[in-house]
Amino acid sequence: MARRRRKQKLPQDPIPVTIESVSHDGKGVCHIDDMTVFIDGALEGEELTFIYTNKRKKVGEGKVHEIIEPSPLRVEPGCPHFSICGGCSLQHLAADQQIILKQGILLENLKRIGKAEPETVLEPLTGPHWGYRRKARLGVRFVVKKDKMLVGFREKHSNFLAELETCKVLHPDVGLHLRDLSDLILALSIYNQIPQVEVAYGDEQGAFIIRHLEAFNEDDLSKISTYAEKMSLHIYLQPKGPDSITRLYPPENDDSFKPLSYALPEHNITHEFRPTDFTQVNMDINREMINLALKLLSPQPEDKVLDLFCGLGNFTLPLARKVAHVTGVEGSSELVIRAKENALRNGIENADFYAADLFQDFSGMKWAQQQYDCILLDPARSGAKEIAEYLPKFKAHTVVYVSCNPSTLARDTEIMVHNNGYKLVKAGVMDMFPHTAHVESIALFVNNKYKK
Repeated sequence: MARRRRKQKLPQDPIPVTIESVSHDGKGVCHIDDMTVFIDGALEGEELTFIYTNKRKKVGEGKVHEIIEPSPLRVEPGCPHFSICGGCSLQHLAADQQIILKQGILLENLKRIGKAEPETVLEPLTGPHWGYRRKARLGVRFVVKKDKMLVGFREKHSNFLAELETCKVLHPDVGLHLRDLSDLILALSIYNQIPQVEVAYGDEQGAFIIRHLEAFNEDDLSKISTYAEKMSLHIYLQPKGPDSITRLYPPENDDSFKPLSYALPEHNITHEFRPTDFTQVNMDINREMINLALKLLSPQPEDKVLDLFCGLGNFTLPLARKVAHVTGVEGSSELVIRAKENALRNGIENADFYAADLFQDFSGMKWAQQQYDCILLDPARSGAKEIAEYLPKFKAHTVVYVSCNPSTLARDTEIMVHNNGYKLVKAGVMDMFPHTAHVESIALFVNNKYKK
């Protein structure tokens, strides 16, 4: 029988250090003997004391105990729950410095992993720092010891839910009304069988998906519908998996129901979407990002463009307004359906959409055997390695890569630049998730060999 490893007892006394740098996830970095320590809530150059929260042979983690000499960039967090809630990690750093930190992370990754540096560093895209987040999954739990219903995000470094009254980064219609939502849930007969509420907001309408492990009774449904009417919400119920989601309010037979949507006024486009569909959480930055991507691509009226990981057509439809033809490819067949519907709704006839797993062999597919003038990539965190390797077959002279993970962007950059002859012309960051360590970026690659 294997012997259970005894949990290491951590030192309890505060330890004085000077912070040398800040890590990719926003933690202060210092060294004690031959150990690297990551300290939550610390900034570069600060003198402070910290307490260990985890300690291994070569790596330790800690939290700030007392700041002796603060950084001039340190600010008072705008949210009263910042010290405990794990939803944000950078509120103690001035907002204009957060994006500079993220830019440094991007450039360091491109240089170290991608072995490339952009000829031009783009000016960061920034927007509102509060109330920007339109999508979220909120945990729900009744805590007996506190006799309280908690709704929100987990505590830092913990699976426990943080005790929140408000959330300043969420859309105000939900972020300022967390207490109303928790009161509703506590009033239901199965209040302790509701683990999650998923939130989605369009330009003019919000929707909640309530996950529940037991059935609601009629009184519960009445209370939820009354709350939905009061808060002007669409409410969906999810008793099992995603396929079990049904709309409670407005009722299915209500002719006044209008789906969630967001507009791109500069392109005369409105995207409709379902609460479960992937959409960008920050619509102000999304609109700026679309405009920047199109500017970098510089599409011409006669161009054929390929939009990979196209989702519901966020980039595809604006591109279709400017070029001869756009092909959108997406892994989710549901999002492909939504993209086709949105193209039809917006009167766009020069766009085709295909469902395909872009992490597997797609070479036999019709769209993959064609050539394109420009390509836009917007993959998930795992990046687009397979696409980067396949690029020469498309013979596209311009590629714009939108990334939510600088390390996989850098990995794919090495393939594109050192294997496939592309030049990294421009790169920059976009503040899609202010107050978090999330780095959203965009890069322009050009291969003049394919220019006509």
